[in-house]
Amino acid sequence: MEEDTGALPGKENFSEWYNEILWRAEIMDVRYPVKGLYVWHPHGFGIRKRAYAILRDLMDRDHTETMFPLLIPKTEFMKEAEHIKGFEDEVYWVTHGGRNELDVPLALRPTSETAIYPMYALWIRSHTDLPLKLYQIVNTFRYETKHTRPLIRLREITSFKEAHTVHATREEAAAQVEIALDLYLEFYENLRVPVIVSRRPAWDKFPGADYTIAVDTIMPDGKTLQIGTVHMLGDHFSRTYEITYEDANGERQYACQTCYGISERSIAAVISIHGDDKGLVLPPGVAPVEVVIVPIIVGKRRDEVLAAATALEEELRCAGFITRLDSRDMRPGAKYYHWEMRGVPLRIEVGPRDIDANTVVAVTRTGRKTTLDRRGVVEGITSILGEFGDEIWKTARDAMADKIVMADTLDATAAAVKSGVAVVHWCGSQECAEKIEAAVDASVIGSEIRSDLIAVSDGPCIACGEKGTSALVARTY
Repeated sequence: MEEDTGALPGKENFSEWYNEILWRAEIMDVRYPVKGLYVWHPHGFGIRKRAYAILRDLMDRDHTETMFPLLIPKTEFMKEAEHIKGFEDEVYWVTHGGRNELDVPLALRPTSETAIYPMYALWIRSHTDLPLKLYQIVNTFRYETKHTRPLIRLREITSFKEAHTVHATREEAAAQVEIALDLYLEFYENLRVPVIVSRRPAWDKFPGADYTIAVDTIMPDGKTLQIGTVHMLGDHFSRTYEITYEDANGERQYACQTCYGISERSIAAVISIHGDDKGLVLPPGVAPVEVVIVPIIVGKRRDEVLAAATALEEELRCAGFITRLDSRDMRPGAKYYHWEMRGVPLRIEVGPRDIDANTVVAVTRTGRKTTLDRRGVVEGITSILGEFGDEIWKTARDAMADKIVMADTLDATAAAVKSGVAVVHWCGSQECAEKIEAAVDASVIGSEIRSDLIAVSDGPCIACGEKGTSALVARTY
């Protein structure tokens, strides 16, 4: 694509900044001729590839990856009434094969419970088959009628990691919910994205679940973005799809289930939380290019400088760093702009003076400059990248903390949610939640909060004055 060297909109204009950075940093092309469907640029897909490699490594500890079909027969899809009611306005239906009308319409999966659980009913026979822990990373389709936004609100979710587990008892399923949450917390720590975990209100849980635990982050404009959910299904779906097992006493029992998902919203969070007015700022673990080498060509020593830069590139690649040598015939400043926009964590400059001194200059994406001895360059870069990851983690956590406000009145809550998240006392009733939401133009999104940035306490509900506990109130994506 043609390079645009103009300044990005300031991040305080978050929506405009976000839209600009997607194409300037070559994340996604939004010009595909179907609303809500977008095309990954190779650089953006490289971020996705590395992030999902981390996710796969975490899941593969005690899950097995699989793949189920995209098309779900209407006969299976319609079996679970509560689940379907939650998705009925979002389903794409395939009604024809060529010119022939299908006897049974086929749904493009909005999520895969109704595709997977009929098969689980065939596979599970005995308690020795349990627990069963499978996951897949697939595309899902939802006829989103709200304002679509790349990576955040889509009609094709291209990167949906969904796990579906089956257990002998409710206690084992509840324990799996906690295991899943720990996996998600570890995943987002790797992405250096701070999160808040909370239990969704009963009316906002996943359709067909007993309860839903959500993982949210706070975006630069103060809105929350749900970037992970874990659902306790109990035996709700197992009774619908006859997922039973024979216990140790030879008796048939209904299994208990969980499911949990993460999508490319995780990439939206990385972009939004870390990026600045110069472009992306990528954690080393997800950057498609970790180190870029920029040779500084001066006078007659061009070949010598390029040879030194090429030797350094080979050394760093052999050491395991994803390295790129930028030998294009461009001014160094233009190269700096190019790679800063794309979020490369570390730039190495090599020029005649560096060759003479047997050093290189290392500059992090946030501007910290260090001169490294050429003989210890691998160790020096390893240290710098580690410190850089810690730096952006602290910056992100501090930014989140600044957007969390304790509020003990409706007026204070209304003021807080204009730029962040309010933590209020709420009695748990839907009636009081509706009063709060009407008064502050935001949603009660969760209670039973888990975050080391939030002090949870009991106190009078800000709507009715009865006993309440800490809850989150926020504007959401």
